[in-house]
Amino acid sequence: MNGTSRTGRTIVTGAAGLIGSALVWELNRHGVEDAIVVDRLGRSDKWRHLVPLRFSEYLEAEEFYPRIAENPNAFGPIAEVYHLGACSATTERDATYLIANNYRTTQDLATWALGRDARFVYASSAATYGSRETDLREDLDPHSLAPLNMYGYSKQLFDLWARREGILDRIVGLKFFNIYGPNEDHKGDMRSVVAKAYEQITAEGTVKLFESYRPGIHDGEQTRDFLYVKDAVAIALHLGRSKAAGLYNVGSGVARTWNDLVAAIFTALERPKNITYIPMPDALRGKYQYRTEATVDKLRAGGYTAPFTSLEEGVWEYICRYLVPGLTLGTELPSPTGAGSARSTPASR
Repeated sequence: MNGTSRTGRTIVTGAAGLIGSALVWELNRHGVEDAIVVDRLGRSDKWRHLVPLRFSEYLEAEEFYPRIAENPNAFGPIAEVYHLGACSATTERDATYLIANNYRTTQDLATWALGRDARFVYASSAATYGSRETDLREDLDPHSLAPLNMYGYSKQLFDLWARREGILDRIVGLKFFNIYGPNEDHKGDMRSVVAKAYEQITAEGTVKLFESYRPGIHDGEQTRDFLYVKDAVAIALHLGRSKAAGLYNVGSGVARTWNDLVAAIFTALERPKNITYIPMPDALRGKYQYRTEATVDKLRAGGYTAPFTSLEEGVWEYICRYLVPGLTLGTELPSPTGAGSARSTPASR
């Protein structure tokens, strides 16, 4: 990961969130302990995610952005900026808020980073693909994409702007697919199905999944591209420290069913599988995606060769080392082998 020769500090926005805190954790594993981390902690408990992590300075977003606007050199030489801070709620209806928070702020930060000769890596989203279910490639005509919600559109707006401004070949956009893992407890209804199903199973002994309304696809056989958060940040750091440019899918490249996901949760909890299929709300039926699967050819061609954590391995680690004991990333229980990674944990015990 030495494709760039820049010197200076690292900045991570959204640093207390699911992906942001995992990225700071990954930076720590690579010996980086002087990052500047930025977020909006508010009244949530996501501050707990920062406690075991090592960094040099924390700033609230409302302090950080005015400081760099007033003095672009406020933090000295900057080597890399990982912009993961955004409103990620696909149900958010305030378009004005999403434009300001997800689009304008990203424009301002990208302009500042490039002006400082810093590497700029930002969170785009697989939501930009809209209802498309096949051939999810990064080189698709961006104007052919139609996001299904305002969140996805706010991300697409920046992708389009970066292309128009001619800077997409100097920065990296990460199209995250279905990311799950520790440190998502603050996300409420936007948590992964792993977290929500874990709660359902421990409270009721069953998991509710939507019925299928597409001929040939049975209930629970709808698929998603699930990716463990530790893989997601390993990819982000690889791309940030390589000569990569443009948009990259961040997924496993393998579509798995909701039934597969839930079965892995029951296995991790050593409970018998018990799934209840429920009707899908009418408002959702017309725009529900029955399949997502990232193409990862560009990622592999960009030199990322590490294997992806299997769904069974990732779910087992997330549940047994984090959710059950109630721990955050960096405070986890040791793995059975002591290796500390999902890949060292057997898919079944």
